[in-house]
Amino acid sequence: MKKYIIILLIASQFANATEKDSISGTNPFKEYYNYVLPAMAKCDACGCSASGGSMGFASMLNTNFIGIRYFNQHYKSSDGLYSNSPWYNEDFNTVQVWARIPVYKNIQISALFPYHFHSRETATGNQDISGIGDITVLAMYRLYQTHKDSTFLVHTLQVGGGVKMPTGKFDEANAGAVNPSFQVGTGSWDYLLATEYIVKRKRFGLNTMLSYTIKTENNKQYQFGNQFNYSGTFFYLYEKKKLSMAPQLGLAGEVYGSNHQYSEVVRKTSGDILFGKLGFEIGKKKFSVGANAMLPINQNLASGRVEAKYRWSVNLNYSL
Repeated sequence: MKKYIIILLIASQFANATEKDSISGTNPFKEYYNYVLPAMAKCDACGCSASGGSMGFASMLNTNFIGIRYFNQHYKSSDGLYSNSPWYNEDFNTVQVWARIPVYKNIQISALFPYHFHSRETATGNQDISGIGDITVLAMYRLYQTHKDSTFLVHTLQVGGGVKMPTGKFDEANAGAVNPSFQVGTGSWDYLLATEYIVKRKRFGLNTMLSYTIKTENNKQYQFGNQFNYSGTFFYLYEKKKLSMAPQLGLAGEVYGSNHQYSEVVRKTSGDILFGKLGFEIGKKKFSVGANAMLPINQNLASGRVEAKYRWSVNLNYSL
């Protein structure tokens, strides 16, 4: 009966997507628990306060860890006033300290501390901004897990929530640009809801993740649109002596609601995008390194005035 309940939950999650709107120690479930890949907390069309976004909140190899990672997002934007309006490059860069710590046998806490340094071209010259971003804290509860059933499959279902704090600076002047997400912070308290389902057989598995971020109005009466994220990732775990490797291949999508200013809708700020993603992580003893690349398959950001070109990240983690 439980298996059918899980199947119904996952089916309803993907239906919602189409509408756009710790275990540690020697426990045999440990390797399955390691595949926690949330896709959440990215800020609007370009991750102005990107905490993890579709890059994820967790290492694939380390159950408990602290690490550092860098990720880059490259976009082009245009005011679209004329057919020959110029397109300008935008680069969003983030260095992030991140950690995942289990606080109880069924509960884990993830924390992200970002520093942003962004640059973009404009008609009057280049613009650069930098500073501490919005800190995110997320708790996930393992609701259900099996070791093995008649089909030799392992199922894991987790649910959780968190908060993104307004520790990054919000620049009201930049909010009036073609891409209002050119920020180091939103200036608002935002709230996250997430669910994750993993199915695994032997060394192969599939991770699915859904999340929804509720954005609130900041003290400048500006409110970024709510955001829905979804992803599906196939993975393979290769282990040989003290060396482990986990390649992954999948899809990730994001749907953004319209921004509001003084309670009025800001036109041409909603959108959606679908990425293909490819990555890997390699671990030896207590250290692991990883890389991830994402390319857009289909997108409609800011009514076509913003185009995502690519995203990529690298990370170094130390297992606690």
